[in-house]
Amino acid sequence: MITKQVSEFAPVTAADRARILAAPRTANAHRALLGEMPAMNAVQIGGSATATALPRDFTIAAWNVERCLFPEDTAAHLATIAPEIVLLSEVDHGMARTKQRHTTEVMAAQLGMAYAFGVEFHELGLGGVTERAFCTDRFNSLGWHGNAILSSVPFEHTALIRLDDHGHWFAEGGITVDPQQPRLGGRMAIAAIVATDGGPVCFVSTHLESNAGAAHRCGQMQTLLDKIDVFAPDLPVMIGGDLNTGNHIPPDFDWRNETLFALAIERGYSWGFTAAGNTTRPSLISPHPEREMKLDWFAGRGLNNADNGVLVSTMADGKPLSDHDCVWCKVNVSKTE
Repeated sequence: MITKQVSEFAPVTAADRARILAAPRTANAHRALLGEMPAMNAVQIGGSATATALPRDFTIAAWNVERCLFPEDTAAHLATIAPEIVLLSEVDHGMARTKQRHTTEVMAAQLGMAYAFGVEFHELGLGGVTERAFCTDRFNSLGWHGNAILSSVPFEHTALIRLDDHGHWFAEGGITVDPQQPRLGGRMAIAAIVATDGGPVCFVSTHLESNAGAAHRCGQMQTLLDKIDVFAPDLPVMIGGDLNTGNHIPPDFDWRNETLFALAIERGYSWGFTAAGNTTRPSLISPHPEREMKLDWFAGRGLNNADNGVLVSTMADGKPLSDHDCVWCKVNVSKTE
């Protein structure tokens, strides 16, 4: 299930946009549109790796960067923990709110890393009220929003793993059709295999659904684990990202009520790579969150946990870079024969 790799995504044309806007808001129409858009079915590869293989001991970071308003500052903040692998979610590419920039590419260039980027959503609008305050134009040049992996070594193989295709944010009758965020696409993951001195390892950057309950996210996790087993059978794996644990689980919005944790453990994964503590905070886009939550996690198999922590997402001057803090872990991969 290796996904086609491209250096550039084909843009959505004016005719494509008109067709998307005119399409019936049904799951079948959404699936058809999703299949017809080349960028929704490919992985963009770019940047430059600085090594041929990771050492047996290395650091991984996972960070929902909330559109990545400040990619240079975000990269500089990450450099303080010197990760060899970075798992990113909510990165923009060609969006007015982030100055039409390819935020993943900017971060990769500053950190001296290769990148793999995949589209979660094609955004048809400019976002919510607080996002529009950052818009430099009244249009999106490309409208891509998604997940990415940054790596200090080249990618051997990559895959785009779609976790749903029914149009959760598109089709009427679903949980949400947000008029401020009209969009094509759905939650997904980017998977990449890279070389280490202990053998190849699969890294996965994912983002599970926020506007759903535990059963929906558990189904997404099951899809993800099944597809990882096809893409990287018998390899060590590290999954990282914003799993939206606790969202839409009243009354306490407690992550402990998620069923995806037990599912992953049954499949041989450990959650012990994740540091304790909540991972959300007020930001420029989300200035007044209703609650603090623990949303960001690592789940690994075939790897040894050496250390972990949380990198607070505020800069020295107090400026918040995201509504999520960055989670990180140091791991060791045993030598394979």
